[in-house]
Amino acid sequence: MASESPVSLKTLTTLGQEHLPAGGGFMILPGQLSFIDLMRLELLLKGREIVYLVEQGAALLPLIRLHLEKESVHAMAFTAHATDPAAYRAAIADAAKTGAIIIYLPAEAAALPAPLTTVPGVKLEFILKAGIPVVPLHVMRKKDSALPIERRYGEDETIFAFGPALAPAETTLAAYQESMYALSEQSFNSAPALDLHLAYAMLLGLKKHGGSNYVVDGKDDKTLRYDKVLAAAIALSKVVKSATSRKRVGIILPPGLGGLLCNLAVLFAGKIPVNLNFTAGRAAIESAIRQGDIDRFLTADIFVRKMQSFPWPPMKQLVLIERILPKMKASIATWLVLSKLLPAALLATVLGIPKKGGRAEATLLFTSGSSGEPKGVVLTHRNLMANVAQFGNRLGLQSSDSILGCLPLFHSFGCTVTLWYPVIYGLHLVTYPTPLETKALAALIEKHRISLMIATPTFLRGYLRGVNREQLTSLKLVVTGAEKLPRTVAEAFEARFGKTVLEGYGLTETSPVSNVNLPDPSPLGTEDSGHVWLPSHRQGSVGQTLHGLAVRITHPDTDAPQPLHQSGMIWFKGPNIFEGYLNDPKRTESVIKDGWFRTGDIGRVDLDGFLYIEGRLSRFSKIAGEMVPHETVEEALVKALGLENESVRKLAIVGVPDPDKGEALILLTAMPGGPEHQEILDLRYRLLDKGMPPLWIPKKLVRVADIPVLASGKLDVQSCEKIARAAAGV
Repeated sequence: MASESPVSLKTLTTLGQEHLPAGGGFMILPGQLSFIDLMRLELLLKGREIVYLVEQGAALLPLIRLHLEKESVHAMAFTAHATDPAAYRAAIADAAKTGAIIIYLPAEAAALPAPLTTVPGVKLEFILKAGIPVVPLHVMRKKDSALPIERRYGEDETIFAFGPALAPAETTLAAYQESMYALSEQSFNSAPALDLHLAYAMLLGLKKHGGSNYVVDGKDDKTLRYDKVLAAAIALSKVVKSATSRKRVGIILPPGLGGLLCNLAVLFAGKIPVNLNFTAGRAAIESAIRQGDIDRFLTADIFVRKMQSFPWPPMKQLVLIERILPKMKASIATWLVLSKLLPAALLATVLGIPKKGGRAEATLLFTSGSSGEPKGVVLTHRNLMANVAQFGNRLGLQSSDSILGCLPLFHSFGCTVTLWYPVIYGLHLVTYPTPLETKALAALIEKHRISLMIATPTFLRGYLRGVNREQLTSLKLVVTGAEKLPRTVAEAFEARFGKTVLEGYGLTETSPVSNVNLPDPSPLGTEDSGHVWLPSHRQGSVGQTLHGLAVRITHPDTDAPQPLHQSGMIWFKGPNIFEGYLNDPKRTESVIKDGWFRTGDIGRVDLDGFLYIEGRLSRFSKIAGEMVPHETVEEALVKALGLENESVRKLAIVGVPDPDKGEALILLTAMPGGPEHQEILDLRYRLLDKGMPPLWIPKKLVRVADIPVLASGKLDVQSCEKIARAAAGV
């Protein structure tokens, strides 16, 4: 029977307790379990027979081991021989016949914060062969969903989320994982941090970290502490508030001190910042301004002169910050004093900043237009608070760390990761207006001892020429996203700099981060000590899904549910998922179903929860009934043509209609060469020799001056398709 425990349930929140079967034996399979969790679980199950299930030789926490040695506690050991589960199943069945609740006790594990489970997939597969109903239990420490600007949560403040019992016939690892993802999402949804207003969160961050952290404008090395940033942003917000009555304000600036100040000023003015893509075409920019109903724009004189092709509105609609800020020294000084004297809550009241934002619009981003007209992605306060907490707690950087901010602010990674995240978490922010000038960026990394660099594979290629290994020594994390990371780029970067490139994944609609690879944790003991070691990085994947995000896989054509381990369409559900496109219910309905977001990407999840992206649906061609991934073909071509060390993209694969086989592949190349017919023939032989299926080999080669690439580093799919279709005459 459950033993008496002095532990209280006051700091425990339970979800789904009704899923525990009222009678009959079943197993509770938790993702992790501390001694306090175990005691509270016993209290919840008071009056029921409990049998603890422990793997032979597992390293258990000392207090748990002592508890199991009590006469009143019943425990059974097993050995995980996956090839012969019969004896294990028989022992479990015998215990279940008495109506006992069997609780599996995970071993002590080396893992990064907030893992979905601390039980390796191969062990879970064996445990799930018990032949009795299994109830998944997700345990979430409230501190793992908290922001550093909130109150501190104690170790005992926890959420237990129980999933519906899985019947023996449906108890697969994929089904268990899917249930645990859903429970993680449910648990995370209750986090108080998600209710915060973005402006209030930034105010709290600037106050909390004001004297210790700073922003550096890498263009002129100007440095400003966060307390002075706060004062300047408040002063500028008064100008913004009086400039327009409309709710959105455009910002046309690259990464830098000015970009940070303008975004903060717009927020503090009670308005919504819209960082416009100044590298897009005229039609796309005008569409974004029209959709956003914007009549005022924050920018700078120098940028207006530099971006001659931008469809600038009349001068009366422009707020030129370098003309205004020098005249505001007295106002900034006043706000510096007031912001230090007044508590954050009172300062927010004075400024009219709400404490809670919830599902109201916080910022508006426009998709890059790589495959059509830009769509307005409305991100709420809840979306952004969730995503900052999700990857901030997973990364675990310290206040002494620095982040490099050089991705465009209209890019979702550049916006969330290099605007909101460093201020809220209290990291130094070192900015530079472009990710292309890699020599200047390397000098900044070396000078400021930068810890985290966010890039795209396209931009990483630039570091392979003219940058010394020693310049990047300080980097703890090199994270890449926005496009698939070619193995050739990752290997070349690691060989040159000794830094593993950690691929992540996300979309504008996911605020943006959903998955990330991270450095593996240090082992807790020797190989035979009984401790568990959980990887946080797996080559070829985009990493494990962040805490609070549910995942499911469906058939790409029918949307019928599929096991997580089978390749198909990826769907996400969670508080960081956007709720719809701006004024576009039809497009919204095409991607949002019952709170689930259809990503448009094809992939699968492995036994340990690592997500593999096999391509964007739009970057597959169906040739003679077979799905051919463009990115896989591109990577094979890079190797075949010896382009591994090229600093810029030299080729792209595009699918065009074909009357015989449905589609055909066109190779766009920026390489010089001889006659097209002979070259495509030579390439065909080369690829066939390397084992590539004949259907995957490009039918035609088209030479171009440059491969079209967007400012974010992504391939400009729309422009590539236009070139390929024109060349193919379709």
